[in-house]
Amino acid sequence: MNIVDISQKRYTTKHYDPTKKIPADKIEQLLTVLRNSPSSVNSQPWHFYVIDSDASKNKILPAILEFNQPRVTGASHTIVFCIKTPIDEAHLVNLLNQEEKDGRYPSADLKQAQDQGRRHFVKLNSTTIESQQCWESKQAYLALGQLLFAAAAIGIDSTAIEGYDAQKMDEILELKSKGLKSVIVATLGYRAENDGNAHRPKSRLSKEQLFTFL
Repeated sequence: MNIVDISQKRYTTKHYDPTKKIPADKIEQLLTVLRNSPSSVNSQPWHFYVIDSDASKNKILPAILEFNQPRVTGASHTIVFCIKTPIDEAHLVNLLNQEEKDGRYPSADLKQAQDQGRRHFVKLNSTTIESQQCWESKQAYLALGQLLFAAAAIGIDSTAIEGYDAQKMDEILELKSKGLKSVIVATLGYRAENDGNAHRPKSRLSKEQLFTFL
């Protein structure tokens, strides 16, 4: 299946088959995709909670709006996307150390330039707490897009869920004490036979409306 076919067939799943679980090797693939997701200046300002048991689903269910709850209980896995609050010195040092460990710096000058460049863009987007969190959320949504497409590529259905109570989710997972804040939820699994959205044609604006070639 090529990338156009994947984009044509991928859709937002409304009803999952709770009897079908995603194999461990495929979940590992998707977690690797999340880990490899791009972020501005490789800031990686995220953390992901992977929920795959009935007990953990029930734990977060009070934070999910009622109409979305069946998507969590029926799906094989749920992932809560979190951002760091704030991006602090420890995170910046950790990033630089990891990059050095992974062999990204053939010279000390290149390492210093990367560190200075990253700090510049973090500062640029951190004039307020809200502006930093907005910037971080954009990075998390890049990772979300990677996940949704990758899932479709290996035959796994998905739903991006903004319909949840972020404050309640943060309380349930005790995120504030961990320097984190939830920004979006995604469910993964296999569609139910009665999932009506699977049979509706995809609807998108025309190329003429969407693209301007200069």
